[in-house]
Amino acid sequence: MDAAPLGVVGTGYVGLVSAVCFAHLGHGVVCMDIDEAKIARLERGEVPIYEPGLEKLVADNAARLSFTTSYDVLLESCRILFIAVDTPPSPSGDADLSRVQHAVREIAARGGERLLVMKSTVPVGTGETVTADLEALGAAGITYTSNPEFLREGAAIQDFLEPDRIVIGSFREEDGAAVEALYRGIDTDVVRTSVPTAEMVKYASNAFLATKISFINEIANVCEQVGADVKTVAYGMGLDHRIGPHFLQAGIGYGGSCFPKDVQALKQLAGNSGYHFQLLNAVIEVNALQKRRVVGKLKDRLGSLRGATVALLGLTFKPHTDDLREAASIVLAGRLIHEGVTVKAYDPMLDAGDHPLFPGVEICAEPLEALAGADAAVLVTEWPEFARLDWAAAVAAMARPLLIDGRNFVDPAAAARAGLEYEGIGLGDDVPAPVAG
Repeated sequence: MDAAPLGVVGTGYVGLVSAVCFAHLGHGVVCMDIDEAKIARLERGEVPIYEPGLEKLVADNAARLSFTTSYDVLLESCRILFIAVDTPPSPSGDADLSRVQHAVREIAARGGERLLVMKSTVPVGTGETVTADLEALGAAGITYTSNPEFLREGAAIQDFLEPDRIVIGSFREEDGAAVEALYRGIDTDVVRTSVPTAEMVKYASNAFLATKISFINEIANVCEQVGADVKTVAYGMGLDHRIGPHFLQAGIGYGGSCFPKDVQALKQLAGNSGYHFQLLNAVIEVNALQKRRVVGKLKDRLGSLRGATVALLGLTFKPHTDDLREAASIVLAGRLIHEGVTVKAYDPMLDAGDHPLFPGVEICAEPLEALAGADAAVLVTEWPEFARLDWAAAVAAMARPLLIDGRNFVDPAAAARAGLEYEGIGLGDDVPAPVAG
């Protein structure tokens, strides 16, 4: 194991979780970010993102963690450097690698014998491009490996310490071995391969999971037409070991920082290579249409939406995170406001008041406050507290007790007993009618 501390460039979800987990494994870690406010918070022991268990893990490993905004400080002692910066989509649909390129230039300018380890999600071919750039910059002593991340927000620490696999792509055998040694103490399969193959594993994994989501949503839409129950269909499918139960939960589509951009980037990569990836076009289209179907369900129940009040329950793209990137709620809120709807909302991770991502939306401090006077509610994010919500009190507060459950999260029978007019996604003809109060 390398005795020198590891360096991590970028302290977002991937960078910070990876840094803290490496410290938990016994490594010294220097975390570098150009965001001075974020580094100042980390130096005070404050965690700038919400991830269950992360705050405690930072505190427990504080002696092995240090934070800086300086590449000079980072490179004083670190030979192995993990790159964990954002690669957001560009206007063309390709991954924007400007932050990766900036980090590479800064490191190359300081020279030395170093190993770059790419944690950021980058297109296939990036490793070869970066290696050529390093050579052109006269930084021949800096080598490169690919070590893609597979962290789920809300379960990132478990995913790092108990992963399904560790993928390492390298140009040199000794570099791959050096990265593998850093994970000593973690019992899982290690996939050692070429750099392009490692890069593709990441994109292919996310694209396949997104495909499963869009597929089950299409099945849910057919179930609504023929009176079948998608939850039972998914259960029956998932018992087949060739399919498995994961990512077969029908709803209003995927979001977040990974699936939307990675599916689009893989589609774009294929197109740039001369291949038309037809399946991914359908995956993307189905995901977009699921939000429109929720608006359609509201129109079917309420008629014209102009002048109606709708409460959105949950705004983050999934529970147990504060991440709003590509959240379905953003599209849904915008669509409803365009229809002339007064939109109220509640999410346990958002403060009451205005939010720049939700112009015109009143964000409330409590779920019942959001539901008060509403003609309908849409459950967008399956936060556990919504399963425990006093739905009888919600019925009393609402102008019309209509719930569109975009995640099939609330028990339909319990909803009916509370007096709710309930509709889920693809639940067929067996949804019980509300019980009169």
